[in-house]
Amino acid sequence: MEPTSTVISIDGIQALGRHGANPGELLEPQEFVVDVEIWVEVTSDSLEGTLDYRVIVDRVREAVSGGSFVLLEALAEAVASDLMDFSQVLRAVVAVHKPRAAESLGVTDIAAEVTLEV
Repeated sequence: MEPTSTVISIDGIQALGRHGANPGELLEPQEFVVDVEIWVEVTSDSLEGTLDYRVIVDRVREAVSGGSFVLLEALAEAVASDLMDFSQVLRAVVAVHKPRAAESLGVTDIAAEVTLEV
């Protein structure tokens, strides 16, 4: 098989993390939802020739739960950067949603998106 660039899209990865500008947001884990689009180089018709989506989901959840950021934008960049560490990844687009961030404003969702490329 000739190597080809393929997009893997995964929407709705749920993860818990302690991120936010308000001090109370860091006390208890909050829900975050992450959507990713990853361009990978596929070299064969096997899991070894691509990037297994289960590995992607695990890495996203580790990134969200592992650190703490004030800005949603910084969290999105950290997740994308972690995904770029895989040798098969050529480009990563990551959107991090914080569904309950602005309920008091009558807003259903707040999100930040970042794109990183090799």
